[in-house]
Amino acid sequence: MKQEASTVSADQVTFDISGMTCAACANRIEKGLNKMPGVSQASVNFAMETASVSFSSSEISVEDMQSKVKQLGYAAALKAEEKETREQRSRETRKHKLTLLLSALLSLPLLWSMVGHFSFTSWMYVPDLFMNPWFQLVLATPVQFYVGAPFYKGAYKALRNRSANMDVLISLGTSAAYFYSIYLTLQWWAGGASAHHGPSLYFETSAVLITLVVLGKLFETLAKGRTSEAIKSLMGLQAKTALIIRDGVERAVAIEEVLTGDIVIVKPGEKIPVDGQVLEGSSAVDESMLTGESIPVTKNRGDHVIGATMNKNGLLRITATKVGKDTALAQIIKVVEDAQGSKAPIQRVADVISGIFVPIVVAIAVVAFLVWYFIVTPGDFGGSLEKAIAILVIACPCALGLATPTSIMAGSGRAAELGVLFKGGEHLEGTHRIHTVVLDKTGTVTKGKPELTDVVTAWDEEVLLRLVGSAEKGSEHPLAEAIVAGAEARGIKLVDAQSFEAIPGFGILAKIDQQEVLVGTRRLMERYRIDVKDALGTMTALEMEGKTAMLAAVDGEYAGMVAVADTIKDSSPAAVARLKSMGIEVVMITGDNERTAKAIAAMVGIDHVLAEVLPEGKAEEVKKLQAQGKKVAMVGDGINDAPALATADVGMAVGTGTDVAMEAADVTLMRGDLYSIPDAIMMSRKTMANIKQNLFWALGYNTLGIPIAAIGLLAPWVAGAAMALSSVSVVLNALRLQRMKI
Repeated sequence: MKQEASTVSADQVTFDISGMTCAACANRIEKGLNKMPGVSQASVNFAMETASVSFSSSEISVEDMQSKVKQLGYAAALKAEEKETREQRSRETRKHKLTLLLSALLSLPLLWSMVGHFSFTSWMYVPDLFMNPWFQLVLATPVQFYVGAPFYKGAYKALRNRSANMDVLISLGTSAAYFYSIYLTLQWWAGGASAHHGPSLYFETSAVLITLVVLGKLFETLAKGRTSEAIKSLMGLQAKTALIIRDGVERAVAIEEVLTGDIVIVKPGEKIPVDGQVLEGSSAVDESMLTGESIPVTKNRGDHVIGATMNKNGLLRITATKVGKDTALAQIIKVVEDAQGSKAPIQRVADVISGIFVPIVVAIAVVAFLVWYFIVTPGDFGGSLEKAIAILVIACPCALGLATPTSIMAGSGRAAELGVLFKGGEHLEGTHRIHTVVLDKTGTVTKGKPELTDVVTAWDEEVLLRLVGSAEKGSEHPLAEAIVAGAEARGIKLVDAQSFEAIPGFGILAKIDQQEVLVGTRRLMERYRIDVKDALGTMTALEMEGKTAMLAAVDGEYAGMVAVADTIKDSSPAAVARLKSMGIEVVMITGDNERTAKAIAAMVGIDHVLAEVLPEGKAEEVKKLQAQGKKVAMVGDGINDAPALATADVGMAVGTGTDVAMEAADVTLMRGDLYSIPDAIMMSRKTMANIKQNLFWALGYNTLGIPIAAIGLLAPWVAGAAMALSSVSVVLNALRLQRMKI
């Protein structure tokens, strides 16, 4: 599969961005791309190191955008396949580890010599060589200019584009310490001082600082890699190969080589490789990975099957209908990737802060240096410089840039594992504000398929069901199908009618085993003068329960009645109770009559019912609730509910498998039951709480660290360790979402 095909569609492209070191870099690229003519929207994700751009191909090309990113000092390549991306990250991580090892080995003697200066460590043995300024210079130089080269490059690119980022702070701080140490070394040498012992230098400050920053970046990279575990686990669900028949020959091919229309053989115990339709065979298929339904589904000729589901016991031959990026699983993966790569509105706060933070920090560092040099400790250049370096380092806004995207990545990934697909970060954020949930009745609260619920007769129940079921076999009405299915489920053998007549609006008339069978409404019984007055009370009671009751007569005499209802999903009452316990108002909306609607609502515990609402009127009802100041989530099947789903603050589509990418909805509930609604809201609440914790800690490090460094209570190397720790702690806090219990 060509790389471009998987990443470039009409007016949409995703780039892998390299060279970013903090949120300010991502901010600068995003602003640069958004200013280009023909770009409608560009979003850069620092945590995922990607840029998603919507553009007009008639005004701007992909190459133009790549050139712009290069001009800004970074590199943009068309997004690679997941496997290529993992391999590239693995190579970078290995290189990162080797660089860190070199930096640590060179910095250790410098750190040793620094510790030896403290009075409380006078007992420590420090070799004379370690105290020699020339030896320290030899150790510090490769750390400064080889290990630290990326910081200098990043700082140069940022300053060339009239902005500042983390690299500027690191480069300023370490360079000041390094070059001031060289100045002191030359001064010492010119003064003819001892060959073994020199003045107090700051080589260890710059070297240890760079080592700590590199260590923090490695931890950050490793932790960020874990935030995409959900994508990896989804990718792992796919079959790797498929057994196909081409030109009459069976052959095993890689999953990428299967084409639409190929005949695929799936043996018992194997994963179904692609979406398709059963051509031959019968089997039970475990679809729990998509639907959450643990009971395998029986598949026969003509039935649809979904790629990555498990064939349990029979041999199936299927015709591939959707392959590659068109399969249901591929759509799920894309939705999760898009959500992880998108920005939540709260991230704008972090972007704005990080954009103005660096210049302010540089100004504070300069002021602190001047205050210490001229007022606090007049003439102490080295001590004043230390304070300024500590401020520059502790204030790096790395953690701030990671606070939101890492939580969005982890939260949306965990939600996908729970069967909830958020289409973007803005929907993941918006869902936590929901006050009211509006539920469509049919197919959402209920199963959406009528079932035989009651048989009332003075006769033998089996005899009545045999006659009524056989009579209804000739009808295509959904209620007739429910009666037939109900009779067959009870093991009753039905026969073909000798004659059949559908009477529109009334019912049916059929001849079964030479007996005349009538099934239908009160009016049908009146038309054929059947006395049913003793049954009307029971019929009304069944109707009050939301059921559709039908009277039956055999050879001119009342024989009993059957009732059919669209039964509620098993999970609906518990889900509604859970929503109420979360403080959320639950409303049911339906086109059904009020009596039936209230009966269904009572069964599941819903207090507010909007009945007899036409599909086009559902959106208006949502608007009325919004006019009352409520944040409304609409939950429906995504077809006749599309206007209401689009109107609501958050639209949730109940869908399974192939219904994953419903365009009208912001959230897709893959498992098809209401219990996913509180899961979605709770996941949104916990993700937002996690983001706020991250922002608090990220800003807390900076706002507390700067004044502490300014008053001289923070050594530069301690500031470096704290800065690295802040980034790592933010990512680790976000990773807690992946283990979140709902």
